[in-house]
Amino acid sequence: MKTFKKLLIGLTLSASVVSANADIATLKANLKKNYPATKVASVDETPIKGVYEVVLGKNLAYTDETGEFFLFGDIIRMKDQSNLTSPKRDELKKIDFSSLPIKDAITYKRGDGSRKLAVFSDPQCPFCKRLEPELMKLDNVTIYVFTNPLVSLHPDARNISKKIWCSKDKQKAWREYLVSSIEPTSDGMCENPVDSNVQLSRELGFDGTPMTILEDGSVVAGAVSAGELDYKLDKVAISKANKK
Repeated sequence: MKTFKKLLIGLTLSASVVSANADIATLKANLKKNYPATKVASVDETPIKGVYEVVLGKNLAYTDETGEFFLFGDIIRMKDQSNLTSPKRDELKKIDFSSLPIKDAITYKRGDGSRKLAVFSDPQCPFCKRLEPELMKLDNVTIYVFTNPLVSLHPDARNISKKIWCSKDKQKAWREYLVSSIEPTSDGMCENPVDSNVQLSRELGFDGTPMTILEDGSVVAGAVSAGELDYKLDKVAISKANKK
């Protein structure tokens, strides 16, 4: 009898898997038919019967097998208030740190430089100016600053960025301007990566500054404290060490 019950359970589970796979296959076919120009990265089940998770580039949506209507938002498991969407969405937003063109960044190294982060920053952004002193408090870190002037908000930021890059000591010029409002003295006429950094920022989906990228690819928006960055950097370092 026990063997028979196990067989029934196995058959039921197998039927459920087959049914789910069939629904996913139907949804994939509908998505391809209805939205041929849209790149669908993956389709998976959710804990909600008949609702499927669809990854569209770096966007996350939910739909049924028809794929006709989409919901953009979070799925919350109420019994423990767990956000089932957030971890996947954060993973999708991660950036390949190793792909960043560090030759186009203003680089600072403190201590052994073992921990790494990159910052997309506008020299005239008040939040970037607030972040800079916090970055100066970090130790054992390498910081790559990508100048990212938002000219729609700060018309002179592009010119300032070029003057800073063309300075004899660009690291000093950057921090003197952001921390002490000391104008760079160069003419800004040298070859520089300012415009390409702006383009890169757009490609990464950044719509503001400052944006900080940690070595694991996670993104921290806004002017956060040195303490918070220190904690996140240590967390990444520990995770990196555990993978070795």
